[in-house]
Amino acid sequence: MATKHLATWALALQFGNLTEPVVDMAVKSVYNWAGCAIGGYALPPAGVALEAMSPFTGSDGNSTVFGVGQHVDIRTAAMINGIASHADDYDDTHIDTPVHPSGPVASALFAMAEWMGGVTGEEFLAAFVAGVETECKLGVAVFPDHYTIGWHITSTTGSVGAAVAVGKLLGLDQKQMQRAISIASVQVIGMHESFGTDTKPFHVGAAAQAGLTSALLAKNDFGGSLKGLEAEKGWSHVVSTHQNLTKAFSTFGTVWEVTKNTFKPFPCDRIIHPAIDGWIQIHDKAKKKGLDMTKIANVTARTHPHVFLLTDHPEPKTGLEGKFSVYHAAAVALLYGEATPKQFTDEAVQNKTVIALREKVHVTKDDKVSDHEAFVAVEFENGEKMEVHVENCIGSYKNPLDAEYLQKKFVDHVSTQIGEKRAKKALKAFVGIANSTDVGRIAQAFEE
Repeated sequence: MATKHLATWALALQFGNLTEPVVDMAVKSVYNWAGCAIGGYALPPAGVALEAMSPFTGSDGNSTVFGVGQHVDIRTAAMINGIASHADDYDDTHIDTPVHPSGPVASALFAMAEWMGGVTGEEFLAAFVAGVETECKLGVAVFPDHYTIGWHITSTTGSVGAAVAVGKLLGLDQKQMQRAISIASVQVIGMHESFGTDTKPFHVGAAAQAGLTSALLAKNDFGGSLKGLEAEKGWSHVVSTHQNLTKAFSTFGTVWEVTKNTFKPFPCDRIIHPAIDGWIQIHDKAKKKGLDMTKIANVTARTHPHVFLLTDHPEPKTGLEGKFSVYHAAAVALLYGEATPKQFTDEAVQNKTVIALREKVHVTKDDKVSDHEAFVAVEFENGEKMEVHVENCIGSYKNPLDAEYLQKKFVDHVSTQIGEKRAKKALKAFVGIANSTDVGRIAQAFEE
């Protein structure tokens, strides 16, 4: 029974079972998530959601909305931090699936750790890894069919991952954990139709909130199936035409999915990162030659087919839509030589020079091109041509961002919301999370 197998493994997992690479990647995942949750609050979705919920959150909560330092109840904190962490599309990605694992799990887990008090860094990281492994194993079991039909795999697996993580922190017994998993599994949320809108990051926040709620209900012996994942009418059979939970779950504790996590250098859909990498390289080469980037005649790219599935949006109107437009990504990468949050604002998307260039972008799909690869080319009006083959783009599994890059990304992103001084304090606190005696007090380290 897959649900029982998962519950048994998760409850038995201890920090001492985690290898050094697992702990290292877990810590990086947590502080990358925190940076996205704080910096991402600058975008509208999280603030709009908090304003909408504020009349109903009460005034006695002790869980923090990181981007503004406001204390709310745990369910609201989980949701808002989850929304903020995914708003910029700057978060992490599991290489074997498109799951963004940290958002649902960490958002729920931090809210609970603040409410409980006294949760050590080791306890937190063990629960975090249990949740991430859950999400990613579930993703592996149903990918690609589940994803290509239109489900947002981050949130459809994320509610279960969050439930396992919080349930572990709460000390659920085995049957309670099985029920928490099942309760979370019925709260399936997230479809591709929402990509490029406020609702996409809401998927992550809702998954965090659903998982946390499921664990709390199970703790109080709320009833539910003991085989919610594998039953004929259960999660895996309902959300995917093909699934293999037995195979995916057979590697718990031997194949660590968290070590397959990657981090984004660009705040947009991961599938267009290889092409962006190539276009930035062309920009840099062209500038060295003194070429004018506004004098481009034609831009081409040969890419993985999912570029069309997810980012074939030639006329984005908002910054959020621009994150899912390979055409906009091409234009800003070539014009500015970078793709940072400021290249994915409403203003950037509506810039006339950007619009003029993206109209010259032509993309073809090729089944032989991997999802971390792209072939890009640019022809200038003077007839000069430049081509780049990106085999393993920056931020991919074989070309990962190192700790120095990740920490600079954190400070740069977080500074826009709380200032550089506080951003550096926050980084220090999250980087040192493994040694914390009370994770729930971390937010106090960078409060004004």
